[in-house]
Amino acid sequence: MASIFSRIIAGEIPCYKVAEDDKHIAFLDINPVAPGHTLVVPKHEEPYIFNLPDQELADFNIFAKKVAKAVEKAVPCKRVGMTVIGLEVPHAHIHLIPINVESDMSFNKVRPELSAVELQGISSAIAAAYSSLYPEE
Repeated sequence: MASIFSRIIAGEIPCYKVAEDDKHIAFLDINPVAPGHTLVVPKHEEPYIFNLPDQELADFNIFAKKVAKAVEKAVPCKRVGMTVIGLEVPHAHIHLIPINVESDMSFNKVRPELSAVELQGISSAIAAAYSSLYPEE
């Protein structure tokens, strides 16, 4: 059975997409740790990130870096934190989270409830930042 991320990639489930290339997609987490929390996912479904072939893992991280720069430009924060947990969805993915202090990375804290309008505004801002940083893509 396809993962929820594969279903998003296939267009079966809507998302707040912020960036995409031929091998990857990035979209907002709808249950974010912080506003701007973005998931970066390879289009190739692999349950465990460290089972990706070396070149795919390298390309995946380079794409995540570009998305992180766009998040940083669009969402007020000191840094963009990155984590890989990999237990919640059996499809390799990276969490990019805007942070100001280390505790902002905690998945155990109360999460902000964002409306569809707020999520759309954030995704549009990140997408615009990505396009301005990487106009050739």
